[in-house]
Amino acid sequence: MERETQFIGQSAAFQDAVDRASQAAALDRPVLVIGERGTGKELIAERLHRLSSRWDRPYVILNCAAMPETLIESELFGHEAGAFTGATRTRAGRFEEADGGTLFLDELATMSMGAQERLLRAVEYGEVTRVGSSRPIRVDVRIVAATNEHLPAAVDENRFRADLLDRLSFEVITLPPLRAREGDIEVLATYFGQRMAAVLGWDEWPGFGPRALAAMEGHDWPGNVRELRNVIERAIYRWADPERPIDALSFDPFASPWQPVVRKTAAKADAAPASAGDATPATTAHEAPSGPVSDLRAAVDAYEKQILSDTMARCRFNQKVAAEALGLSYDQIRHALKKHGLNQ
Repeated sequence: MERETQFIGQSAAFQDAVDRASQAAALDRPVLVIGERGTGKELIAERLHRLSSRWDRPYVILNCAAMPETLIESELFGHEAGAFTGATRTRAGRFEEADGGTLFLDELATMSMGAQERLLRAVEYGEVTRVGSSRPIRVDVRIVAATNEHLPAAVDENRFRADLLDRLSFEVITLPPLRAREGDIEVLATYFGQRMAAVLGWDEWPGFGPRALAAMEGHDWPGNVRELRNVIERAIYRWADPERPIDALSFDPFASPWQPVVRKTAAKADAAPASAGDATPATTAHEAPSGPVSDLRAAVDAYEKQILSDTMARCRFNQKVAAEALGLSYDQIRHALKKHGLNQ
């Protein structure tokens, strides 16, 4: 599926971040984009470029985390032939490639202190020097950088230069996590769902059932929009009946009754000896109700219903597989599902 470049969402927190990016785009100043993974930092960076006066000039991306420390300076500033082993010819760096346009530095906090020092000079004086050369080259580049770290804390820990942070933080746009975007989860899920249904050739969009909607709202979304998209597309791809609302989500694609068992090491054997149960399918741990209990039977029933519901979802609502995962017979799990109104 093609790369997304549009913004989907109606929450005030999200719209405020997008509006700030639109406002900052017109100014030829550096911008820092902060946010958890999957919140859309790269999309905001691209918006900053597309809405700027540099929109028709190069937009160059460098993921700092993907570059070994020994190569990042060469990637940023270029190198001369013979500057180091393997440098058989002169190569322009990303700053030169982005001349007149925008350079997006993703995962900025992973950059080494040495590279930060040279980046500071490039930002402050508008010139770079290729590795192996003593001749500076003038460049006109706007810097947009992104990270999922709180950079002032990195400065306090001596992992990031305070003077570089001062140069880059003319504007700081902090993107809200999905769990803080009130009302956006269902909007995004519907958008991703309709697109995936079209890819699969479904005639109509059946929507989501109440159980799936409740599961979406109750999930913490540590992977944010990227995780939501994966969950929704996976759910639709696995759904057997396009005419019924999608009502089963799998948040963890690795969850399986047959997932490999992590064997205890010999060092831990004395403290926690392995048992015959190690060979049984892995099950998900559930937290028992905390706090005072005024109705024991109701509390036990609620706990049992939670375990059944979670296990059925993890086993893709296959009652036989769920029964095996819980150590029940087929008749026992059918009775338990009927008791709690979970049978389909």
